[in-house]
Amino acid sequence: MKAAVLHQPKTPLVIEDVAIGKPGPREVLVRTAAVGVCHSDLHFLDGAYPHPMPAILGHEAAGVVEQVGAEVRTVKPGDHVITCLSAYCGHCEHCLTGHLSLCTEPDTRRREDEEPRLMARQGGPMNQFLNLSAFAEQMLIHEHALVAIRRDMPLDRAALIGCAVTTGMGAVIHTAKVQPGETVAVIGCGGIGLATVNSAAIAGAGRIIAIDRVPAKLELARRFGATDVIDAANATPADVLDAVRTLTGGGVHHAFEAIGLKQTTEQAFAMLRRGGTATVIGMIAPGVKIELKGSDFLAEKRIQGSLMGSNRFPVDMPRMVDFYMAGRLHLDELIAQRLPLERINDAFDELRRGELARSVILFD
Repeated sequence: MKAAVLHQPKTPLVIEDVAIGKPGPREVLVRTAAVGVCHSDLHFLDGAYPHPMPAILGHEAAGVVEQVGAEVRTVKPGDHVITCLSAYCGHCEHCLTGHLSLCTEPDTRRREDEEPRLMARQGGPMNQFLNLSAFAEQMLIHEHALVAIRRDMPLDRAALIGCAVTTGMGAVIHTAKVQPGETVAVIGCGGIGLATVNSAAIAGAGRIIAIDRVPAKLELARRFGATDVIDAANATPADVLDAVRTLTGGGVHHAFEAIGLKQTTEQAFAMLRRGGTATVIGMIAPGVKIELKGSDFLAEKRIQGSLMGSNRFPVDMPRMVDFYMAGRLHLDELIAQRLPLERINDAFDELRRGELARSVILFD
């Protein structure tokens, strides 16, 4: 099969032939239909986060089941599916208490003494990325890394549910538990930020403030449900904070950081009202330390992380599909361009510029 392979950080992906194994027990072979190009992939591509090489990146995908291994109970050949990087074992403490996204058990990966799922054509193992490796024509994954969805859902839009939408909506619904009428600020209006804005509107937030440096993204945010926008391109951090406090009469109930930077994380905490919660969705680089005013904790302000939206994806994703089909979840507008696998490096160049919401790689 063709795949986009990363051999060294900070180098372009290389399109080459890769061998893929046959499904073993509990494994599913999926024909990839579409995969989103996510900023999380860029962190590994540019070396901010380490990963064994060579590797096939990609994790925000949808496709069609081709084969299933022994003991697979949840899908069958021909099923349309969305994948999820937070594969779960189903029996650890996290899974049994409903926190599937926190599962770290090795059950969903092949053991070191087993043949790897992916192999380079010239010999040697190819490292699988986040249980998936979706920048390839096929994926061989554990059945607890995907969920079947209704067949009338377009697969290019379904792919976005695999990460951006699950992360944004889950952060709003599960991690922060936004209540109707509460005020929300979202810093960063890329794919995940826009999904967060959309989800806050679905949750019934009374005021949704979108903050970004790109006017086109702010305009998109309005279409996704933002009641107010703040252009941070020519504003100081203090100006942004003042604007949020003026709009809300002192600060927001919830601030979501969807970029992964020290400054914006600290800014999210600073724009809270008394008793407010800042939820960090963006991937902050390893080693970066966040500085907060200790006195703010006397006002019962909180800061927390959110891993893949604290999801329960086998339940959440089919519901998100229903939201889209009912016209409440905006996925059409999230896709800025559709590209073949051969242009994947162009998609990452665009992602670095930060001007578009989402690029999607389509397969034949």
